[in-house]
Amino acid sequence: MKNTTPFQIVDLFAGPGGLGEGFSSLGGGHTFDILVSAEMDPAARETLRLRAFYRALRKNNPAALDDYYGFCESGGTKEPWSLRSKKEWDDADQEARKIRLGSDEGNTELDNILKEKLDTTRPWVLIGGPPCQAYSLVGRARNRGNSEYKAEEDHRHFLYKEYLRIIQKHRPAVFVMENVKGILSSKVGGMNIFPQILQDLADPDAALGKCDSGKTKYKIYSLATDDFFQSGDDPLAIDSKNFVIRAEHYGVPQARHRVILLGVSEDFTFDSEVNSLPKTERANIESVIGRLPPLRSTLTKLKDTQDGWCKEVLGHLDDLIRGLSSSGRTDPLLETALNITRSSFSGGRLSNGALRLRKDGVWNGVVANLELDSWYQDPCLGVWLNHEARGHMTSDLRRYVYAAVFASAHKWSPKGHKEFNLPGLAPEHKNWESGKFCDRFKVQIKGSPSSTITSHISKDGHHFIHYDPNQCRSLTVREAARLQTFPDNYFFCGNRTQQYHQVGNAVPPLLAHKIAAVVEEILVGRKSASTVYKWEQLALG
Repeated sequence: MKNTTPFQIVDLFAGPGGLGEGFSSLGGGHTFDILVSAEMDPAARETLRLRAFYRALRKNNPAALDDYYGFCESGGTKEPWSLRSKKEWDDADQEARKIRLGSDEGNTELDNILKEKLDTTRPWVLIGGPPCQAYSLVGRARNRGNSEYKAEEDHRHFLYKEYLRIIQKHRPAVFVMENVKGILSSKVGGMNIFPQILQDLADPDAALGKCDSGKTKYKIYSLATDDFFQSGDDPLAIDSKNFVIRAEHYGVPQARHRVILLGVSEDFTFDSEVNSLPKTERANIESVIGRLPPLRSTLTKLKDTQDGWCKEVLGHLDDLIRGLSSSGRTDPLLETALNITRSSFSGGRLSNGALRLRKDGVWNGVVANLELDSWYQDPCLGVWLNHEARGHMTSDLRRYVYAAVFASAHKWSPKGHKEFNLPGLAPEHKNWESGKFCDRFKVQIKGSPSSTITSHISKDGHHFIHYDPNQCRSLTVREAARLQTFPDNYFFCGNRTQQYHQVGNAVPPLLAHKIAAVVEEILVGRKSASTVYKWEQLALG
């Protein structure tokens, strides 16, 4: 049964819009339509608004798309809109909203938007993911260091209830909720919180004390297996790990493992069970970022010039070669790789990039995988966006070039003090040899998906060292965005730290696109006249 009217999408805790991009891009933008995206971070909200503007132009006013591209390509253009695209900009402003969910003011604003705009007589979809700091392993480790921290008093543990409130009140046909894998082991008051989340999402009425509403419940599906949870099941009897999606199995060039819950109203599961995501060929890091323009890092705490930077890196390579020779360490592969890198080093001729880096036709960003290449590239865009190298201290340049050369020789990233054991590599950290910091410096490995792009990339690049020793740097925002599968014409607003933070917190749009296809199958492929009639009665009653 063909759907002629796009399904409405409500995106909560939207970040820069990874989930929304995946859904809104399905069917050329005609399958799903984002009604509202709610995000409290001002920089992420600017990114959301700009992307909503692009979608509106592409769908409703393609003749004015030059306004978007002109803004992307020219730093002198203050506003992305002109008189001919003002309507689409105003529409984007109404779609992407700066809302702090969980606050009285934010909840009221969202409720008013949904009351005015959401047509609950038609099936619609709720997407998004509550903030993960309370659930992540890093966040929990940080909290353990605070003697006054009490999990049961941390409101972030319960922001999923903002989902629950919207589900209970407005009854989406489907919802998609994403979070970090740490949510499976997170505890509040000594009890795991994930079983409670499953129970609450399966029966929102009971969870919110409204058992007499008579409205339907939800089945919570895994997208990786055939498992599902429904009201009345024992949440402790289900293997919670089956709700983890390993993004690298689905065409994303990144080993990103996240919990994704697909909630489906029982009115839409009468036919058969929901299909899991089909696995695809793995993509590796160099196939995705290897044809982007190579860049050199810049120097911090020293005057930065091409010659000065090159002199620092070459000096480090000379020291490493001498250090390896005098250390008594036997590593012929590393010795050969260091000497080859030293003799062929060409990084001093590289640019350090820019927010808008003009394309030159040589480094064309081509990906060997045609599906991925068409997903990323936009021939109308004349610049590489957000492709600017960070500055690093010279001591870190030594560690970065060493790590990249070591990885090229051994095919793994060097670990801790046992493999960072040449002169000048150990950081000034009293616990460096404790074994707790074995992954303090981590280079990405050619031939494999990247490691998980996290928000921590906004603070430093030690976990995201480029595999090319000639570049001697951490990944740029654009490289991280490609590993997250954001299209190249996706412009991240804010300063560079804010851009990194947005990319690291996002859901990979390509993965979201594939989830959207499953959701479309549920809504379109399985609905019948009787189901639609029943849905209208539920919405009205």
